[in-house]
Amino acid sequence: MGTDLDRLDATAQAELVRRKEVTPLELIDAAIARTEALNPRLNAVILPAFERAREQARALAASPDPSTLPFAGVPFLMKDLGGQEAGMPCHLGMQSLKDAGWVEPETSAFAARVARAGLVSIGRTNTPELGLTPVTEPAAYGPTRNPWSLEHSPGGSSGGASAAVASGMVPMAHASDGGGSIRIPAAHTGLVGLKPTRGRSSFGPGAGERWNGFACELVVSKTVRDTAGFLDAIQGPEPGDPYFAPPPLRPYAQEVGADAGRLRVGLLAGPPRDGVIVHPECAHAARRTARALESAGHDIEEIAPEAFADGALGFAYVTVVACNVARALELTGAKVGRILTQKDVEPMTWALAEIGRGTTAAGLLAQLEFVHRYGRRMAAWWQQGFDLLLTPTTAEPPPRIGEFVALPDQPLRPLVRGTPFGAYTLPLNLSGQPAISLPVHWTPDGLPVGAMLVAAYGREDLLLRVAAQLEQSLPWHDRRPPIPA
Repeated sequence: MGTDLDRLDATAQAELVRRKEVTPLELIDAAIARTEALNPRLNAVILPAFERAREQARALAASPDPSTLPFAGVPFLMKDLGGQEAGMPCHLGMQSLKDAGWVEPETSAFAARVARAGLVSIGRTNTPELGLTPVTEPAAYGPTRNPWSLEHSPGGSSGGASAAVASGMVPMAHASDGGGSIRIPAAHTGLVGLKPTRGRSSFGPGAGERWNGFACELVVSKTVRDTAGFLDAIQGPEPGDPYFAPPPLRPYAQEVGADAGRLRVGLLAGPPRDGVIVHPECAHAARRTARALESAGHDIEEIAPEAFADGALGFAYVTVVACNVARALELTGAKVGRILTQKDVEPMTWALAEIGRGTTAAGLLAQLEFVHRYGRRMAAWWQQGFDLLLTPTTAEPPPRIGEFVALPDQPLRPLVRGTPFGAYTLPLNLSGQPAISLPVHWTPDGLPVGAMLVAAYGREDLLLRVAAQLEQSLPWHDRRPPIPA
């Protein structure tokens, strides 16, 4: 049963439950067996919750009609950064929280909606400390490895989630994105990764926003229809949210297979700005996608928003993130009951916190003003008659494990090394627009490479329609990593 189930996406697994061909417990037991077999090689799941998942599956089966839930009994994993669950650990990749045995006192709105959709989490996945790098190699839990090549990273910060889904442990898993952390690991492991519009889902009740609006939550998945169905399950505001995205006109699941019409698509296959070198395989992924879109009847023009080339966005991004890191260390200290010191965190985390502590309130506000102006400049391009922008997801294929180690005299080295991986993704975290990475290409040595589509604010519907077209013309679902489940 396990081998058959790991080939099915979440929608298909839920359909088996709906037809009473399997029970929720059978799905969960099969996912646990796959995880126990694969995780020792991948280190994707760091906090298993197998018995808790079995109890939830039994309770789900005993409920009046679980088949009415969109993903009844489907196994799932929560990223260990956000998605808080009352009574469960949430260590954020931090040794101090791990040593303290920290568990969360309340459930986030996001995790509650995951459960209401019928999904059953079997544990929490690995993430870099505070989600700060595009690889997943925290000192607290060790590196997560890519199922396509154990010597390579699955990306970050949702690397544990992407390794788990790509290897077949679960059909989709929680992910979050503050600079590319859904899209980068999706590209590096052959998955679908949608960064939704800013405000599409809630960070309540614990927060109004994360990283001053840069961050959002969703999933990495095997199929476009799973991503669409999950977006339907979790989208929408909670009472008291400071802002929220405009509601969709119809369920996102209905966009999969819907006619996209004839679209005007800008293509940026070269460097997004000075100093970025684009690997030929990454450029090829974007151009291959452009040809597929052209064959589907869309118009392709080699043009992109001028704002993409603005080198000042990096300084603004680092300033805002550094201030948030400084605050995160204060909050973590309150959880463990003491002020954190340099010895409590990784070198880059401390260096960023120091930048944040040294930034004045006026300095932070100045960079937030830049971010807001930048968003307007980006939006203006879509007002000129363009429907989508197409780029590589990253400027390099998956890196090898160990390339992001901070040196004593170079604590920000991982940040610099990460530049090619966030070169295309990061601008959309500033602008708040939705963007989706699709697994359209593999290098000659078998490493996945993604292409990214970007739409105007609030237009996930258009992204899903076009992504579904590409899923048909450049099919990826049956591609399997060399590690068998």
